[in-house]
Amino acid sequence: MAIHPTAVVDKTAQIDPSAEIGPYAIIGPEAVIGARTKVGAHTVVEHATLGADNVLHPGCFVGTPPQDLKYAGEKTRLVMGDKNVVRECVTMNRGTAQGGGVTRIGSGGLFMACCHVAHDCQVGNGVIIVNAVLLAGHIHIGDGAVLGGACAIHQYVNVGRFAMISGGSMVGKDILPFATAQGDRAVLRGLNLLGMRRGGFTREAMSAVKDAYKTLFLQDGGLEENVAKLKASNPCKEVQEWIAFIESAGKRGVMRPAVGTTVLEEAEA
Repeated sequence: MAIHPTAVVDKTAQIDPSAEIGPYAIIGPEAVIGARTKVGAHTVVEHATLGADNVLHPGCFVGTPPQDLKYAGEKTRLVMGDKNVVRECVTMNRGTAQGGGVTRIGSGGLFMACCHVAHDCQVGNGVIIVNAVLLAGHIHIGDGAVLGGACAIHQYVNVGRFAMISGGSMVGKDILPFATAQGDRAVLRGLNLLGMRRGGFTREAMSAVKDAYKTLFLQDGGLEENVAKLKASNPCKEVQEWIAFIESAGKRGVMRPAVGTTVLEEAEA
């Protein structure tokens, strides 16, 4: 076990023998550090379970108390999967009793410098969160989503899998899977076809999603009416995923294109 002599380790912490703890790191109460995970200098980990092969760069704060006025010291946690890279000065708060008690981070994610993951967030696998992104509490981020630099997301928003948010966007509504969003008060801009291609989706699936986008947002009729059309006409499982996402949308509602939009933009290279 490689623990730097200047590190401070609480007696309740559990550290795998293959893990590495850097200079002046603090491994606080009830921390669990998995196999081959590396904790950088001046990083704090407490009330958190970290899986295998994670890399925490210097100055991270993982599992620290939620920034929620209702929090009164309840016993809550942060749980992280495997093979995440957490860059300098990232903050990840543990959950609250009101939000289920667990902030959850998946596996294979990249969390760039100075981003923030608040209490009770549920972040999927393979997510990329770029520098200075701010996630408020109770947010759900689907697998493979990409959040551009300095975007901010309102509490309780759901971001679908393989969605892409442009840098600097202010997000106040749920974003469909496979969609792109942009703007000071973000609106849908089209589809993340590049992300779908990298995610191994078929051409048929991408074509079906394109047709569904046009049906939902570029044809006459309200959202409920157009969802009913899709149910009857498009059996593609990715489109059915959209329907389920819309029908189970949270309190923030589903994001739509800007009023008057008549063009489907496709994010691909």
